[in-house]
Amino acid sequence: MQLRIPGPTPCPPQALEAMGQQMMNHRGQEFAGILESITRKLQQIFQTKGDVFLLTASGTGGMEAAIVNTLSPGDKILSISNGLFGKRFGDIAERYGAEVIRLGSEWGKPVDPDEVGKALGADSDIKAVLVVHNETSTGMTNQLKDISAVVKKLERLLLVDAISSLGCINLPTDDWSCDVVVTGSQKGWMVPPGLAMVGVSDRAWQAHAQAKMPRYYWDFGKAKKFLDKWQTPWTPAVSIIYALNVTLDLMLAEGLDTWTIIDIRTMDKYGPDDKRGLRRITPKPQFNDPAPIGSSHFLVASYKKIILGTHSGELVTLLTYQGQANIHEPIPVRPRPREKIIAERGDEKESTGRMVLADVYIGRNMEGIKRGEIKELLFRAANRTEIK
Repeated sequence: MQLRIPGPTPCPPQALEAMGQQMMNHRGQEFAGILESITRKLQQIFQTKGDVFLLTASGTGGMEAAIVNTLSPGDKILSISNGLFGKRFGDIAERYGAEVIRLGSEWGKPVDPDEVGKALGADSDIKAVLVVHNETSTGMTNQLKDISAVVKKLERLLLVDAISSLGCINLPTDDWSCDVVVTGSQKGWMVPPGLAMVGVSDRAWQAHAQAKMPRYYWDFGKAKKFLDKWQTPWTPAVSIIYALNVTLDLMLAEGLDTWTIIDIRTMDKYGPDDKRGLRRITPKPQFNDPAPIGSSHFLVASYKKIILGTHSGELVTLLTYQGQANIHEPIPVRPRPREKIIAERGDEKESTGRMVLADVYIGRNMEGIKRGEIKELLFRAANRTEIK
């Protein structure tokens, strides 16, 4: 069975096998070694030197933790709300007594970073900005790099829901001055639901010292106290942690530069609706940090095809899409080792263990292709024109 949903995403066999291990004492030395290993690997993927905590929770629990650890009742915050989860982020803050100013735009449309700057400039009492990096409900990706630059310039806190982006879309936490970054295990991390991973900056710790919202289970202070001895304050989801330790190794073995997806939608070539009845519900994508063309692996996606280029210059079929549904989610595909690809070539039902929602056209050597050529390449591929 192939799940064609935003998450939970399919788990690779290595993760499923790891979860079959017997339980261990989560206060013992063996578990401490695993947690230390996971934490250090997460710091690499978060691209941060700051603290990263594992919380036994869904992503929403991580969002709540971000809010209650940095804010106080009555604090004024700006909540970017251009999708379901942007609305949820603001709702959580409101429930805890924050004064929420919602900066909205049409669902599926990225918020204009200049509008964020105008809203912050108009009210010096705004303490923090809440933003969803990739809005799962519409598949829209906000321009986080540009938003973070505005927020940093005006010296406000930036709390980021990266639940469906981190691990799939480049997010350099420290370079972009993100203060709290939340992600969830069931998305780009290739393990089951049950873990929220949260990165915390020095500025967030300063805010934590002043924050007055009630917290107990979510308290970052408790999490840090226990992490200092490589433990969690509460009983963790041990089996999922086993799996995460494995998938992090898979991700790092491929390298950070293999993950960024170039997601190019060519619906403007076909009019408002695709021949299959697929309709675009997001505008033309905005690119902050596209994957470097010519890196060891990269992905180009259209409504009809996904083309995966490998370091060997070969293209491989990943999965043939059979359903009738809106394709509206960034398509996270992690390339497999070249040897495994070669051994399994020709099996169109074979998957990388990540969500795939399109066909693949096998043809051209993609090594070193220029960005300017991609749209024409996709147009021909989508129309099954031979690519040489």
